[in-house]
Amino acid sequence: MQTPPPSDADLMAQVAAGDERALRELVERHSAWLALRLRRRTPDEEIAASALQDTFVAVWRQARHYRGDGDVGAWLWGIAIRQLISRLRGRRGPTPVSQQVVAALSPTLRSAEDELLAAVEHGDLGAALRGLSPELREALQVTVLDGLSTREAALLLGVPQGTVKSRVRLAKARLRRQLMEGLA
Repeated sequence: MQTPPPSDADLMAQVAAGDERALRELVERHSAWLALRLRRRTPDEEIAASALQDTFVAVWRQARHYRGDGDVGAWLWGIAIRQLISRLRGRRGPTPVSQQVVAALSPTLRSAEDELLAAVEHGDLGAALRGLSPELREALQVTVLDGLSTREAALLLGVPQGTVKSRVRLAKARLRRQLMEGLA
C-alpha cells in the first residue's frame, strides 16, 4: 500500500526543520500557480520570476513563522505578493510591453474575454490602474479581479481588513477621478 504524499502543512514543518527535499516539493506543488498569478500583475516577466524565486528563499528562511492556522497556499501567496509589491515600488519608468501581450493583441483567434482584457489593460482604465500605487492597485486586483472577500484579501496582503477597505475605496475614487478627467 502506497503512503499518501505529505500535506502542505507537513512539508512546512519539515522545511522549518531544515529539510531541503520538502522545500523542493513545495516549489513543485506551488510555483506554477504562483508564477501565473504574479505574471497577471506585471508584464515584466523578470520581476515576476525574481519575486517567485525570492518567495521560496523567504519560505526557506521563515518557515518556522508559519503558524499552521491557515492554508499554506495563502501564506505563500502573501509572501509572493509582498515580494512583487516591493519590486514594483522601487521601479521607475514606463512598463515595457511583453511579447505575450503583443501576441495577445493580434486579431487572430482572440476570444471576447481576451479582447476585453486587452482593452482594459491597454485602454484608459489600464492607464489609470497603472497610475495607482502598488498597494492600491493590489488591493483592487485581489478584491475585484480575483474576487476575494475583504477578510481573504487582508490575510493575503498581510494587512488589517480596514486597510483593505480603505485602499479599495481610495483606489476606486482615484480611478473614477482619472477616468472622468479623461472624458473632459
